[in-house]
Amino acid sequence: MAAANTFHVCIVGLGSMGMGAAKSCIRAGLQTYGIDINPAARADLKDAGAVDVGTDGAAFADKLDAVLLLVVNAAQCKSVLFGDDGLATKLRPGTAVMVSATISADEAKSIEAGLTEHGLAMLDAPVSGGAVKAAAGEMTVMASGAAETFAKLRPVLDAVAGKVYEIGAEVGLGATVKIIHQLLAGVHIAAGAEAMALAARAGIPLDLMYDVVTNAAGNSWMFENRMKHVVDGDYSPKSAVDIFVKDLGLVTETGRTLKFPLPLASTAYTMFANASNAGYGKEDDSAVIKTFAGITLPGGSAK
Repeated sequence: MAAANTFHVCIVGLGSMGMGAAKSCIRAGLQTYGIDINPAARADLKDAGAVDVGTDGAAFADKLDAVLLLVVNAAQCKSVLFGDDGLATKLRPGTAVMVSATISADEAKSIEAGLTEHGLAMLDAPVSGGAVKAAAGEMTVMASGAAETFAKLRPVLDAVAGKVYEIGAEVGLGATVKIIHQLLAGVHIAAGAEAMALAARAGIPLDLMYDVVTNAAGNSWMFENRMKHVVDGDYSPKSAVDIFVKDLGLVTETGRTLKFPLPLASTAYTMFANASNAGYGKEDDSAVIKTFAGITLPGGSAK
């Protein structure tokens, strides 16, 4: 395994979490590259000390020891790796690819099969923690894959993660653990929005309600983080409504595959789908509260 100062890693997807992970790799002394279609994101990472950036990896793919994919979904993963001018054909055999999008177990296995055809190793490694923990290099990683792949990616894992769960050797196990986690995350946001909407209907100041809950037993990390956006009237997307339409869709599909009832997850999915249908899909996922009628929200949003 290469020493940290000679280890070359590329982060694909320089959104809020990808940018945090990339800058964490730079701070850890890794030779860091970035791929994104957004020129501002590429410029930001280059200014932070990246070796090189681009809209694809053609200029530097043959130098890489590892790739970290932090894109939105399985379709984007496959497009980056196997689409026209895909990255998989440019990487050296044996390069480790850490797939950290939230995807189904079947999609994870499909991507692994494609990478294997190119002599590449895959770690099924979804992440959690949001933009703040990504920026601090403290994400939680729930990963599965071969021991040798974990070893190859250890410099990256050490740079970006506060906690790494090694779930097993079978690709797909990491994806499944993340889907179960997203069940809780989505339900917590939906429940928090319902509670704050009820408070608004009852005439309770939302900043007071937020303070009470965050200092009492009903609190959760998702309530504390997302309902602060509601109190502030700030729905600029950290994680958009449409992300949870996708993630809770994966949750409900997993339940159907296993013939297992998921009543709360199904209700939360419907709430997020309604919010997207109402035009809030690109707003912060806390905007699910905007689908409740008859309330006035901070920032002058009356429904």
